[in-house]
Amino acid sequence: MSANEPVSHLSEGELRALTADLDAMHHDLTLPALKSSLSEWSDDIRAQAAAGRRDERAQRSRVDRRRFLAGAGGVAGAALLAACSSSTSTIKNSAATSPASASGSAMADGTGQKLSGDLKVVAMAASLENSGIATYMAGIKAATAGKLGAVPPAVVTFAETAVAQHEDHQKAWNAVLTAAGKQPVTAVDPVIQPTINTAFAKVTTVAGLAELALMVENIAGQTYQNGLSVITSAAGIKTAASIQPVEFQHAAILSFVLGKYPVPAAFTGVSLARPPSDYS
Repeated sequence: MSANEPVSHLSEGELRALTADLDAMHHDLTLPALKSSLSEWSDDIRAQAAAGRRDERAQRSRVDRRRFLAGAGGVAGAALLAACSSSTSTIKNSAATSPASASGSAMADGTGQKLSGDLKVVAMAASLENSGIATYMAGIKAATAGKLGAVPPAVVTFAETAVAQHEDHQKAWNAVLTAAGKQPVTAVDPVIQPTINTAFAKVTTVAGLAELALMVENIAGQTYQNGLSVITSAAGIKTAASIQPVEFQHAAILSFVLGKYPVPAAFTGVSLARPPSDYS
């Protein structure tokens, strides 16, 4: 495909048919699976949070008992000293030997926004989805403004379908965060977005936009592929596994558009995956 050539490796009808199949599969298979695993994961998180609160209350109760016993011991000691001295000296001695107020132990209260473990992966995934949404939306805007030359209507339909599916995924990841008492992630991915912005500034054709979208989809898909071995929650693994195929379906259609083989490797790699350590 030349730099100025519009989409030519798929006819309008073929691209519309692929997009319709993609959307049907999303609503009939992957989205129900996503909602099921998401519900299970959110329930697990709430149960863990409740158990954590119970442990915290038990710890505070133990601390309170220790303080009470320490205070009682101090009073008893003061009483013993009082019995061995005059009433005047008793008052002085009891004041001098009263136990100081115990300072609270340093304990994490679990309400901070610093993320760790699976939630770090979740937040990064949400930001990746935001970047995917932003990329497609910018592409749709450029296409409808005539900045990309001749743009077949089916291309815009595919982009709009991809946006809707990325939005479903973003909502899913953010639902996990809110179930854990955290704030949803509304920002784009801080690591890859500068690269996306730089590449988008050079896009002048549909082919260029498709190449950029393909890069974003491959990064997202490989990140979820990597997440299958990083996430510790069984329900979390199911969630990533229900989203990952959709990203690679997007990538396959974009590859078709570009005249590339839709499934370039028998097994998906993780060389483009975003590691959880990137998210802070």
